[in-house]
Amino acid sequence: QVDLQESGGGSVQPGGSLRLSCTASKDIGSSSAMGWFRQGPGKEREFVAALRWGDEITSYTDSVKGRFTISTDIPKNTVSLQMNNLKPEDTATYYCAGTAQWLWHRDPARVNYWGKGTLVTVSP
Repeated sequence: QVDLQESGGGSVQPGGSLRLSCTASKDIGSSSAMGWFRQGPGKEREFVAALRWGDEITSYTDSVKGRFTISTDIPKNTVSLQMNNLKPEDTATYYCAGTAQWLWHRDPARVNYWGKGTLVTVSP
């Protein structure tokens, strides 16, 4: 079992920035994915960004490309999401996620470990 502990989140105005971090209780393996999903009000949970643990290959959903950056500190089992130029449509609860196989990193049904979630609110 891997526990994921999130930090960050909060409220910002459009155009602002926030940084989310997630620390895993242990190494999840080089072929695994660590990343973030989000769930807005009345919406399904959707993929945001992920990083492959072994070689740090990254993946983003189209709506956040160029604005969000995922990075890692492998010795600390930590993955972070820098979110810039935030928009109201980014408002959601963001969940840290660990998936055992990179192949499934975009599918919430395949996630093996979930964090508890942290709220991000973007409003004027």
